[in-house]
Amino acid sequence: MLDVHALLADGWQPTPFREFVLKIHSRCNLACDHCYMYEQADQTWRLRPSRMPLAISEQTATRIAEHVHAHNLTRVTVILHGGEPLLAGPDLISHVVTTIRDRAGPQVRVDVSLQTNGIGLDSAYLRLFANLDVRVGISLDGDAAAHDRHRRYRNGQGSHRTVVAALKRLTAEPYRHLFGGLLCTIDVRNDPLATYEALLQFDPPMIDLLLPHGTWTTPPPERIAGSPSTPYGDWLIAVFDRWFAAPRQETRIRLFEEIMHMLVGGASASEAVGLSPVSVIVIETDGSIEQSDMLKSAYHGAPWTGLHVTRDPLDAALLLPSVAARQIGARALSTVCRGCDIRQVCGGGLYPHRYRSGSGFANPSVYCPDLFRLITHIRQSMVAGISERLARWR
Repeated sequence: MLDVHALLADGWQPTPFREFVLKIHSRCNLACDHCYMYEQADQTWRLRPSRMPLAISEQTATRIAEHVHAHNLTRVTVILHGGEPLLAGPDLISHVVTTIRDRAGPQVRVDVSLQTNGIGLDSAYLRLFANLDVRVGISLDGDAAAHDRHRRYRNGQGSHRTVVAALKRLTAEPYRHLFGGLLCTIDVRNDPLATYEALLQFDPPMIDLLLPHGTWTTPPPERIAGSPSTPYGDWLIAVFDRWFAAPRQETRIRLFEEIMHMLVGGASASEAVGLSPVSVIVIETDGSIEQSDMLKSAYHGAPWTGLHVTRDPLDAALLLPSVAARQIGARALSTVCRGCDIRQVCGGGLYPHRYRSGSGFANPSVYCPDLFRLITHIRQSMVAGISERLARWR
């Protein structure tokens, strides 16, 4: 186990949390078969209340304010999440947002966003979010066939039509400014360019292309653990080439921008790649303080810390070995990753994707070949683009 006291003695200091994910509702009105919350290793949702109690939401607000003031933070992000957060209802959502901002105080900017499947996003909710200044992200996996492959109701019916209707409401005036972007979980069986074009139809300010969660123990679809094949790298490269070659920037794609930024010496702002300290903490509906919910794909109880908002400050989580391991950069990488020439950019990939039963997280990502192919391709494309422009100037 990581010796946090030795790290502190060696001069390491934890990075305070700046992003707070609140699980305000832990159930969902869809039954997506690729959902890490319900369909993968961790099943603790079964033991938790479906809706965050008012008292827990207030104690959560107190803990966030306490943490913000202790570290003199002037800007933080709160993400309302689930399950499906809209199922929590407008009263709880309004109370959570206003209480957190009130307790943080006017000197702290609290940016609030909500990630939804879009099913319940009606005009009443949009009016509420406009009043509260809450940005909205929607999950959409592409066109009808691509989206409905996984994001279905319990009766097997696809949800694409309902989500598109919600997106049309969100992207029309006077609510367009609330649109935070689209989240798309990749399925390599879906055509990459058709998927990208389907997402572009809504003119999103940002697209998050997510690798489906999997580990060495339970590999993701089409990813044979240890195989040199690169199905996900190839899929992403097809989208990157289309996006990079566009005569104007059609949208931002977080993964590509992060990689490009790091290739020219910048630091990562996402835990998907890079070695920047992870500064995200999750509060579950019952008040449990947990690590990233994406760890639920690794094993049952993986995000658990043993801490709770009714008795523990958020600072207590900063000194846990499991949290420190995601803040110490290259020191937490496997031997294989430390010897790789793109380690600063890849960063070992998303932490949950490194898990292997028996050796924990001290492994390369199960997507290692895909990430290597994608990053080296982006590097080559950037070099070629710069060379072409220099040639024009001569």
